[in-house]
Amino acid sequence: MKENRFVGFYNPSVILTYIGVTFAFVSMYLAWSATEQTDFRWSIFFLMLAGLCDMFDGTVARRVKRTEQEKKFGIQLDSLCDIVCFGVTPATIAFMLYLGDDLRFFGLVAGWVLTICGVIRLAYFNVTEEERQAETSERREYYQGMPITASAIGVPVAFIVGRILTKLVSETNALPLFFSAFMLFVAFLYIFNFPVRKPHKRGMMIMIVCCLALFAGVLIV
Repeated sequence: MKENRFVGFYNPSVILTYIGVTFAFVSMYLAWSATEQTDFRWSIFFLMLAGLCDMFDGTVARRVKRTEQEKKFGIQLDSLCDIVCFGVTPATIAFMLYLGDDLRFFGLVAGWVLTICGVIRLAYFNVTEEERQAETSERREYYQGMPITASAIGVPVAFIVGRILTKLVSETNALPLFFSAFMLFVAFLYIFNFPVRKPHKRGMMIMIVCCLALFAGVLIV
């Protein structure tokens, strides 16, 4: 093994992953700084940017010549970054959406469950993916359960629906409660074993269009 001055691997295949984590930290900072519900719009925007980075980091990695050790490092790095981007970041938003409300405990519980289920899912994925790659070099066609990156779409959907419900029931702040409930549902989908087809080029383009539409919705509501 080559002796490096710094631990880890630093090559173009992981650049997007690092950028995605940076976007997630910006998203959390904006959530912590929010003083009203509309302030969360840009927090959600940066979370969606992290989702786009995750969508394409595998494509970039496959175009770079890597050793077996670098490939394994990439798998572990991707999962560690995913839990920050799509577990801890949505959990932070779920908690901060209450803006000091006495019911903030529900946001804390929802964020905790989402993060725990995300950790379980990613650890299980790493084990099964390592076994699968030892047996075949073919690309994975299906996920087992909802991929954790679904938070990049689930969060704006929950925000939009929650804002609409709040406007329909003017005396009730429905957004944080609906958001928490939706995150609990998403957490369940992380660990429930059902097949989810992995998107390829056409599916990825559709998801990009959906993300643009969702962010437009986040700005409007």
